[in-house]
Amino acid sequence: MKHITNSLFLGSTGLLMMSVLTGCESHQEQAKNKFLVIQQQPNGKYIVVEEMPTDGPSRAIIRETDADGHVTERFMNEAEMKKLAEQEYQKVENGTSETIQNNGGSEGMGLAGTILAVAAGSLMGNMIGNALMNNKNFSRNSSASNRSAYSRSAAGKSSAKSSSKKSFFGGNSKKSTRSSGGFFGG
Repeated sequence: MKHITNSLFLGSTGLLMMSVLTGCESHQEQAKNKFLVIQQQPNGKYIVVEEMPTDGPSRAIIRETDADGHVTERFMNEAEMKKLAEQEYQKVENGTSETIQNNGGSEGMGLAGTILAVAAGSLMGNMIGNALMNNKNFSRNSSASNRSAYSRSAAGKSSAKSSSKKSFFGGNSKKSTRSSGGFFGG
């Protein structure tokens, strides 16, 4: 009986450790710093055209077009990005931010809104980032402002993961074109 109790304890401990490690991994992935290329659109709004995770501090290149059609690029460091994100977050708190408005699918937002929409978790912490993403308008505006291949790839990975889950005994919990083995195969 003592061996069975020890085995159950070790098995439970192993499952607990796996879930803790998985949680830590997803937390680190969300809080990953970003290198962004943000481009001004003809309507004056901004969208993210390139996004890459980085081990260094978050930073951005801002591409803007002047009245003569000349494109200029300027560098924005993490402190500048954080300052803009915090200012926009204050507008979220007041209910005046365009990130939480129902914009009817308009393309892009102001620079501060775009930065907040794309990098809130890495600049201000995951708790704020997650809270913002739970707002339907914010989530929709965030997606509309991010045209980077990285964003599309990450969105595709998360939907592929959720669409191919199997139950403990190998049966599909959702229809899927991908297959992966469950505990007993299948």
